[in-house]
Amino acid sequence: MIDIKKYKENQKTNYLAETLERLLFDEAETLKMLESDPKLVDLAKGELETITLQKEALIKQMDEILEVEKKEEEFPNEVILEVRAGAGGEEAAFFAEKLASMYQKYADRKGWSFLPVDESRSELGGYKEASFEIRGKNVYKELRFETGVHRIQRVPPTEKSGRVHTSTASIAILPIRSKGAIEISPADIDMEFSRAGGKGGQNVNKVETAVRLVHKPTGLSVRSTSERSQARNREKAMNILTAKLQLLKDEEDAKKFSSERKDQIGTADRSEKIRTYNVLQDRVSDHRIKESWHNIAGIFEGDIAGIVEAVGEKPLGAPSEDEA
Repeated sequence: MIDIKKYKENQKTNYLAETLERLLFDEAETLKMLESDPKLVDLAKGELETITLQKEALIKQMDEILEVEKKEEEFPNEVILEVRAGAGGEEAAFFAEKLASMYQKYADRKGWSFLPVDESRSELGGYKEASFEIRGKNVYKELRFETGVHRIQRVPPTEKSGRVHTSTASIAILPIRSKGAIEISPADIDMEFSRAGGKGGQNVNKVETAVRLVHKPTGLSVRSTSERSQARNREKAMNILTAKLQLLKDEEDAKKFSSERKDQIGTADRSEKIRTYNVLQDRVSDHRIKESWHNIAGIFEGDIAGIVEAVGEKPLGAPSEDEA
């Protein structure tokens, strides 16, 4: 029995399902004709063989489309990268901005698009927090293990005594899926509108296009300022909020059903790091797989393919103390 309903419910296979329905109708009519006039058996046999071949080809095509969509749903080609300054004051904000720049340069190398969604800067110009939309083939599959707390050890230019400073910034990779498992009640959302900000004179600043959503049950808030229309910013903010709520649910489920330490954004504290960037020793260490890489200048210029691949290929363990 052909389950035509699943094909009709999917936007990408609906038009093919209609063709399949016509074939099924033709098949039924041909069988009726054969029953009423057995003399037409040769004609009917040829017709039925043709219909069968067309049916099989259609079903194969639709199954392939659904399988590709299933894989895209598991590893979508769109994510939101959130970066937030952690411990370390202004140095942490500068580090957060440096991480965002690193991922932008990596995205450029991969041919992915990298667009700002919202930015909040510190007094001296670093990022207190910021979010970016990244689109491209395999973007979530490659970046999903970047979520966590990153730590940098360096002597800042303002440090006269040469003392090494340690700062942290947290990264969250939020997959944007077309079919969200989380349903959000409109009654649970507070919506605020404001001017988008940015450099003077732009039309985007003259109307309230920026949108901020607050999910009352959890206190999660999301802001989108990148689009020129309020409706587009509202849609983008809702997608991000859905992704955040899904991440929150996944983390809660992980705590309930597994004793293993799961990757999560944490509280941006030094003790919850996944990776350390030691500038003095020209070394980047990922504590989950206990591997290190040199050429930190190149890494901050987006040369992180080796790190991304290594983390993706090896099972992740609990973070170890940095060797430094």
